[in-house]
Amino acid sequence: MKKKIALWKWALLFVAALVLAIIGYGMLKALAELTSSGVWNVVGSIALLGLYAMAVRLLERHWPSDLSLVRLPGHLGLGLLIGGLFFVVVVGVMWLSRCCSLTPVSFLWRVQCVEFTYFLTVAAGEEVIFRGVLFRWIDERWNMVAALIVSALLFGLVHIFNDGATWWSSLAIAIEAGLLLGVAYKWSGTLWLPVGIHWAWNYVQGNVFGFSVSGMTVDNSMFRTAVSGPDIITGGVFGPEASILSVVLGAMLSALFIWKMRRTAHLEDKHPGLS
Repeated sequence: MKKKIALWKWALLFVAALVLAIIGYGMLKALAELTSSGVWNVVGSIALLGLYAMAVRLLERHWPSDLSLVRLPGHLGLGLLIGGLFFVVVVGVMWLSRCCSLTPVSFLWRVQCVEFTYFLTVAAGEEVIFRGVLFRWIDERWNMVAALIVSALLFGLVHIFNDGATWWSSLAIAIEAGLLLGVAYKWSGTLWLPVGIHWAWNYVQGNVFGFSVSGMTVDNSMFRTAVSGPDIITGGVFGPEASILSVVLGAMLSALFIWKMRRTAHLEDKHPGLS
């Protein structure tokens, strides 16, 4: 549909969708910070996804296939697994390299529940903006490469305003997360996979290992982590998202998803009946 309409009309609809997504996310974050309630975090996240569905229906005249409820459990679960293991691997390599030490600490379960659901709001809101609107609209109008480049660079750029951020940390996030979440969205065809990756990525990094999450300090975690060594390995004050380890691992996972997409396309070309 978007390829058939005039560019000016496409641009107006695109801006409208993006503004709606940003406003919805802003309201969701305000609610999360105002209530500090895990229940309201979940309700708000569901409401935001519902707003996204209604916006797609209103502006694009169809219901969003990327919110398929049939694929929700499998894709969300896979995303949580990937996002959690991502930082287990990164921190494990840092620990083996003697660039960090981990000390177990006791923490409050109720606080952890609120933090866990808070990172759901972050994941849902940012994935709707950057993958559901920005990536998808550019991909459908032009192609996946353009969508990946634009969405990844903008995703990294918005993190330049975080505490301790540098141009390197923003570039690192663009490569390790912007690209990974984009290809995960394209491969899966749903928002559930990138939401799961993003959700577990933030929670495990902060509330499990005690690192800063994109420069934001976390008060309650399972481990207290002390870092030593070069910032290029540890990520410095910004956290391990600015580590070269995260960049390399994120790029490798992105390459894996791209390979799987190309392999599927190749098989469908050879055996059209499989598609």
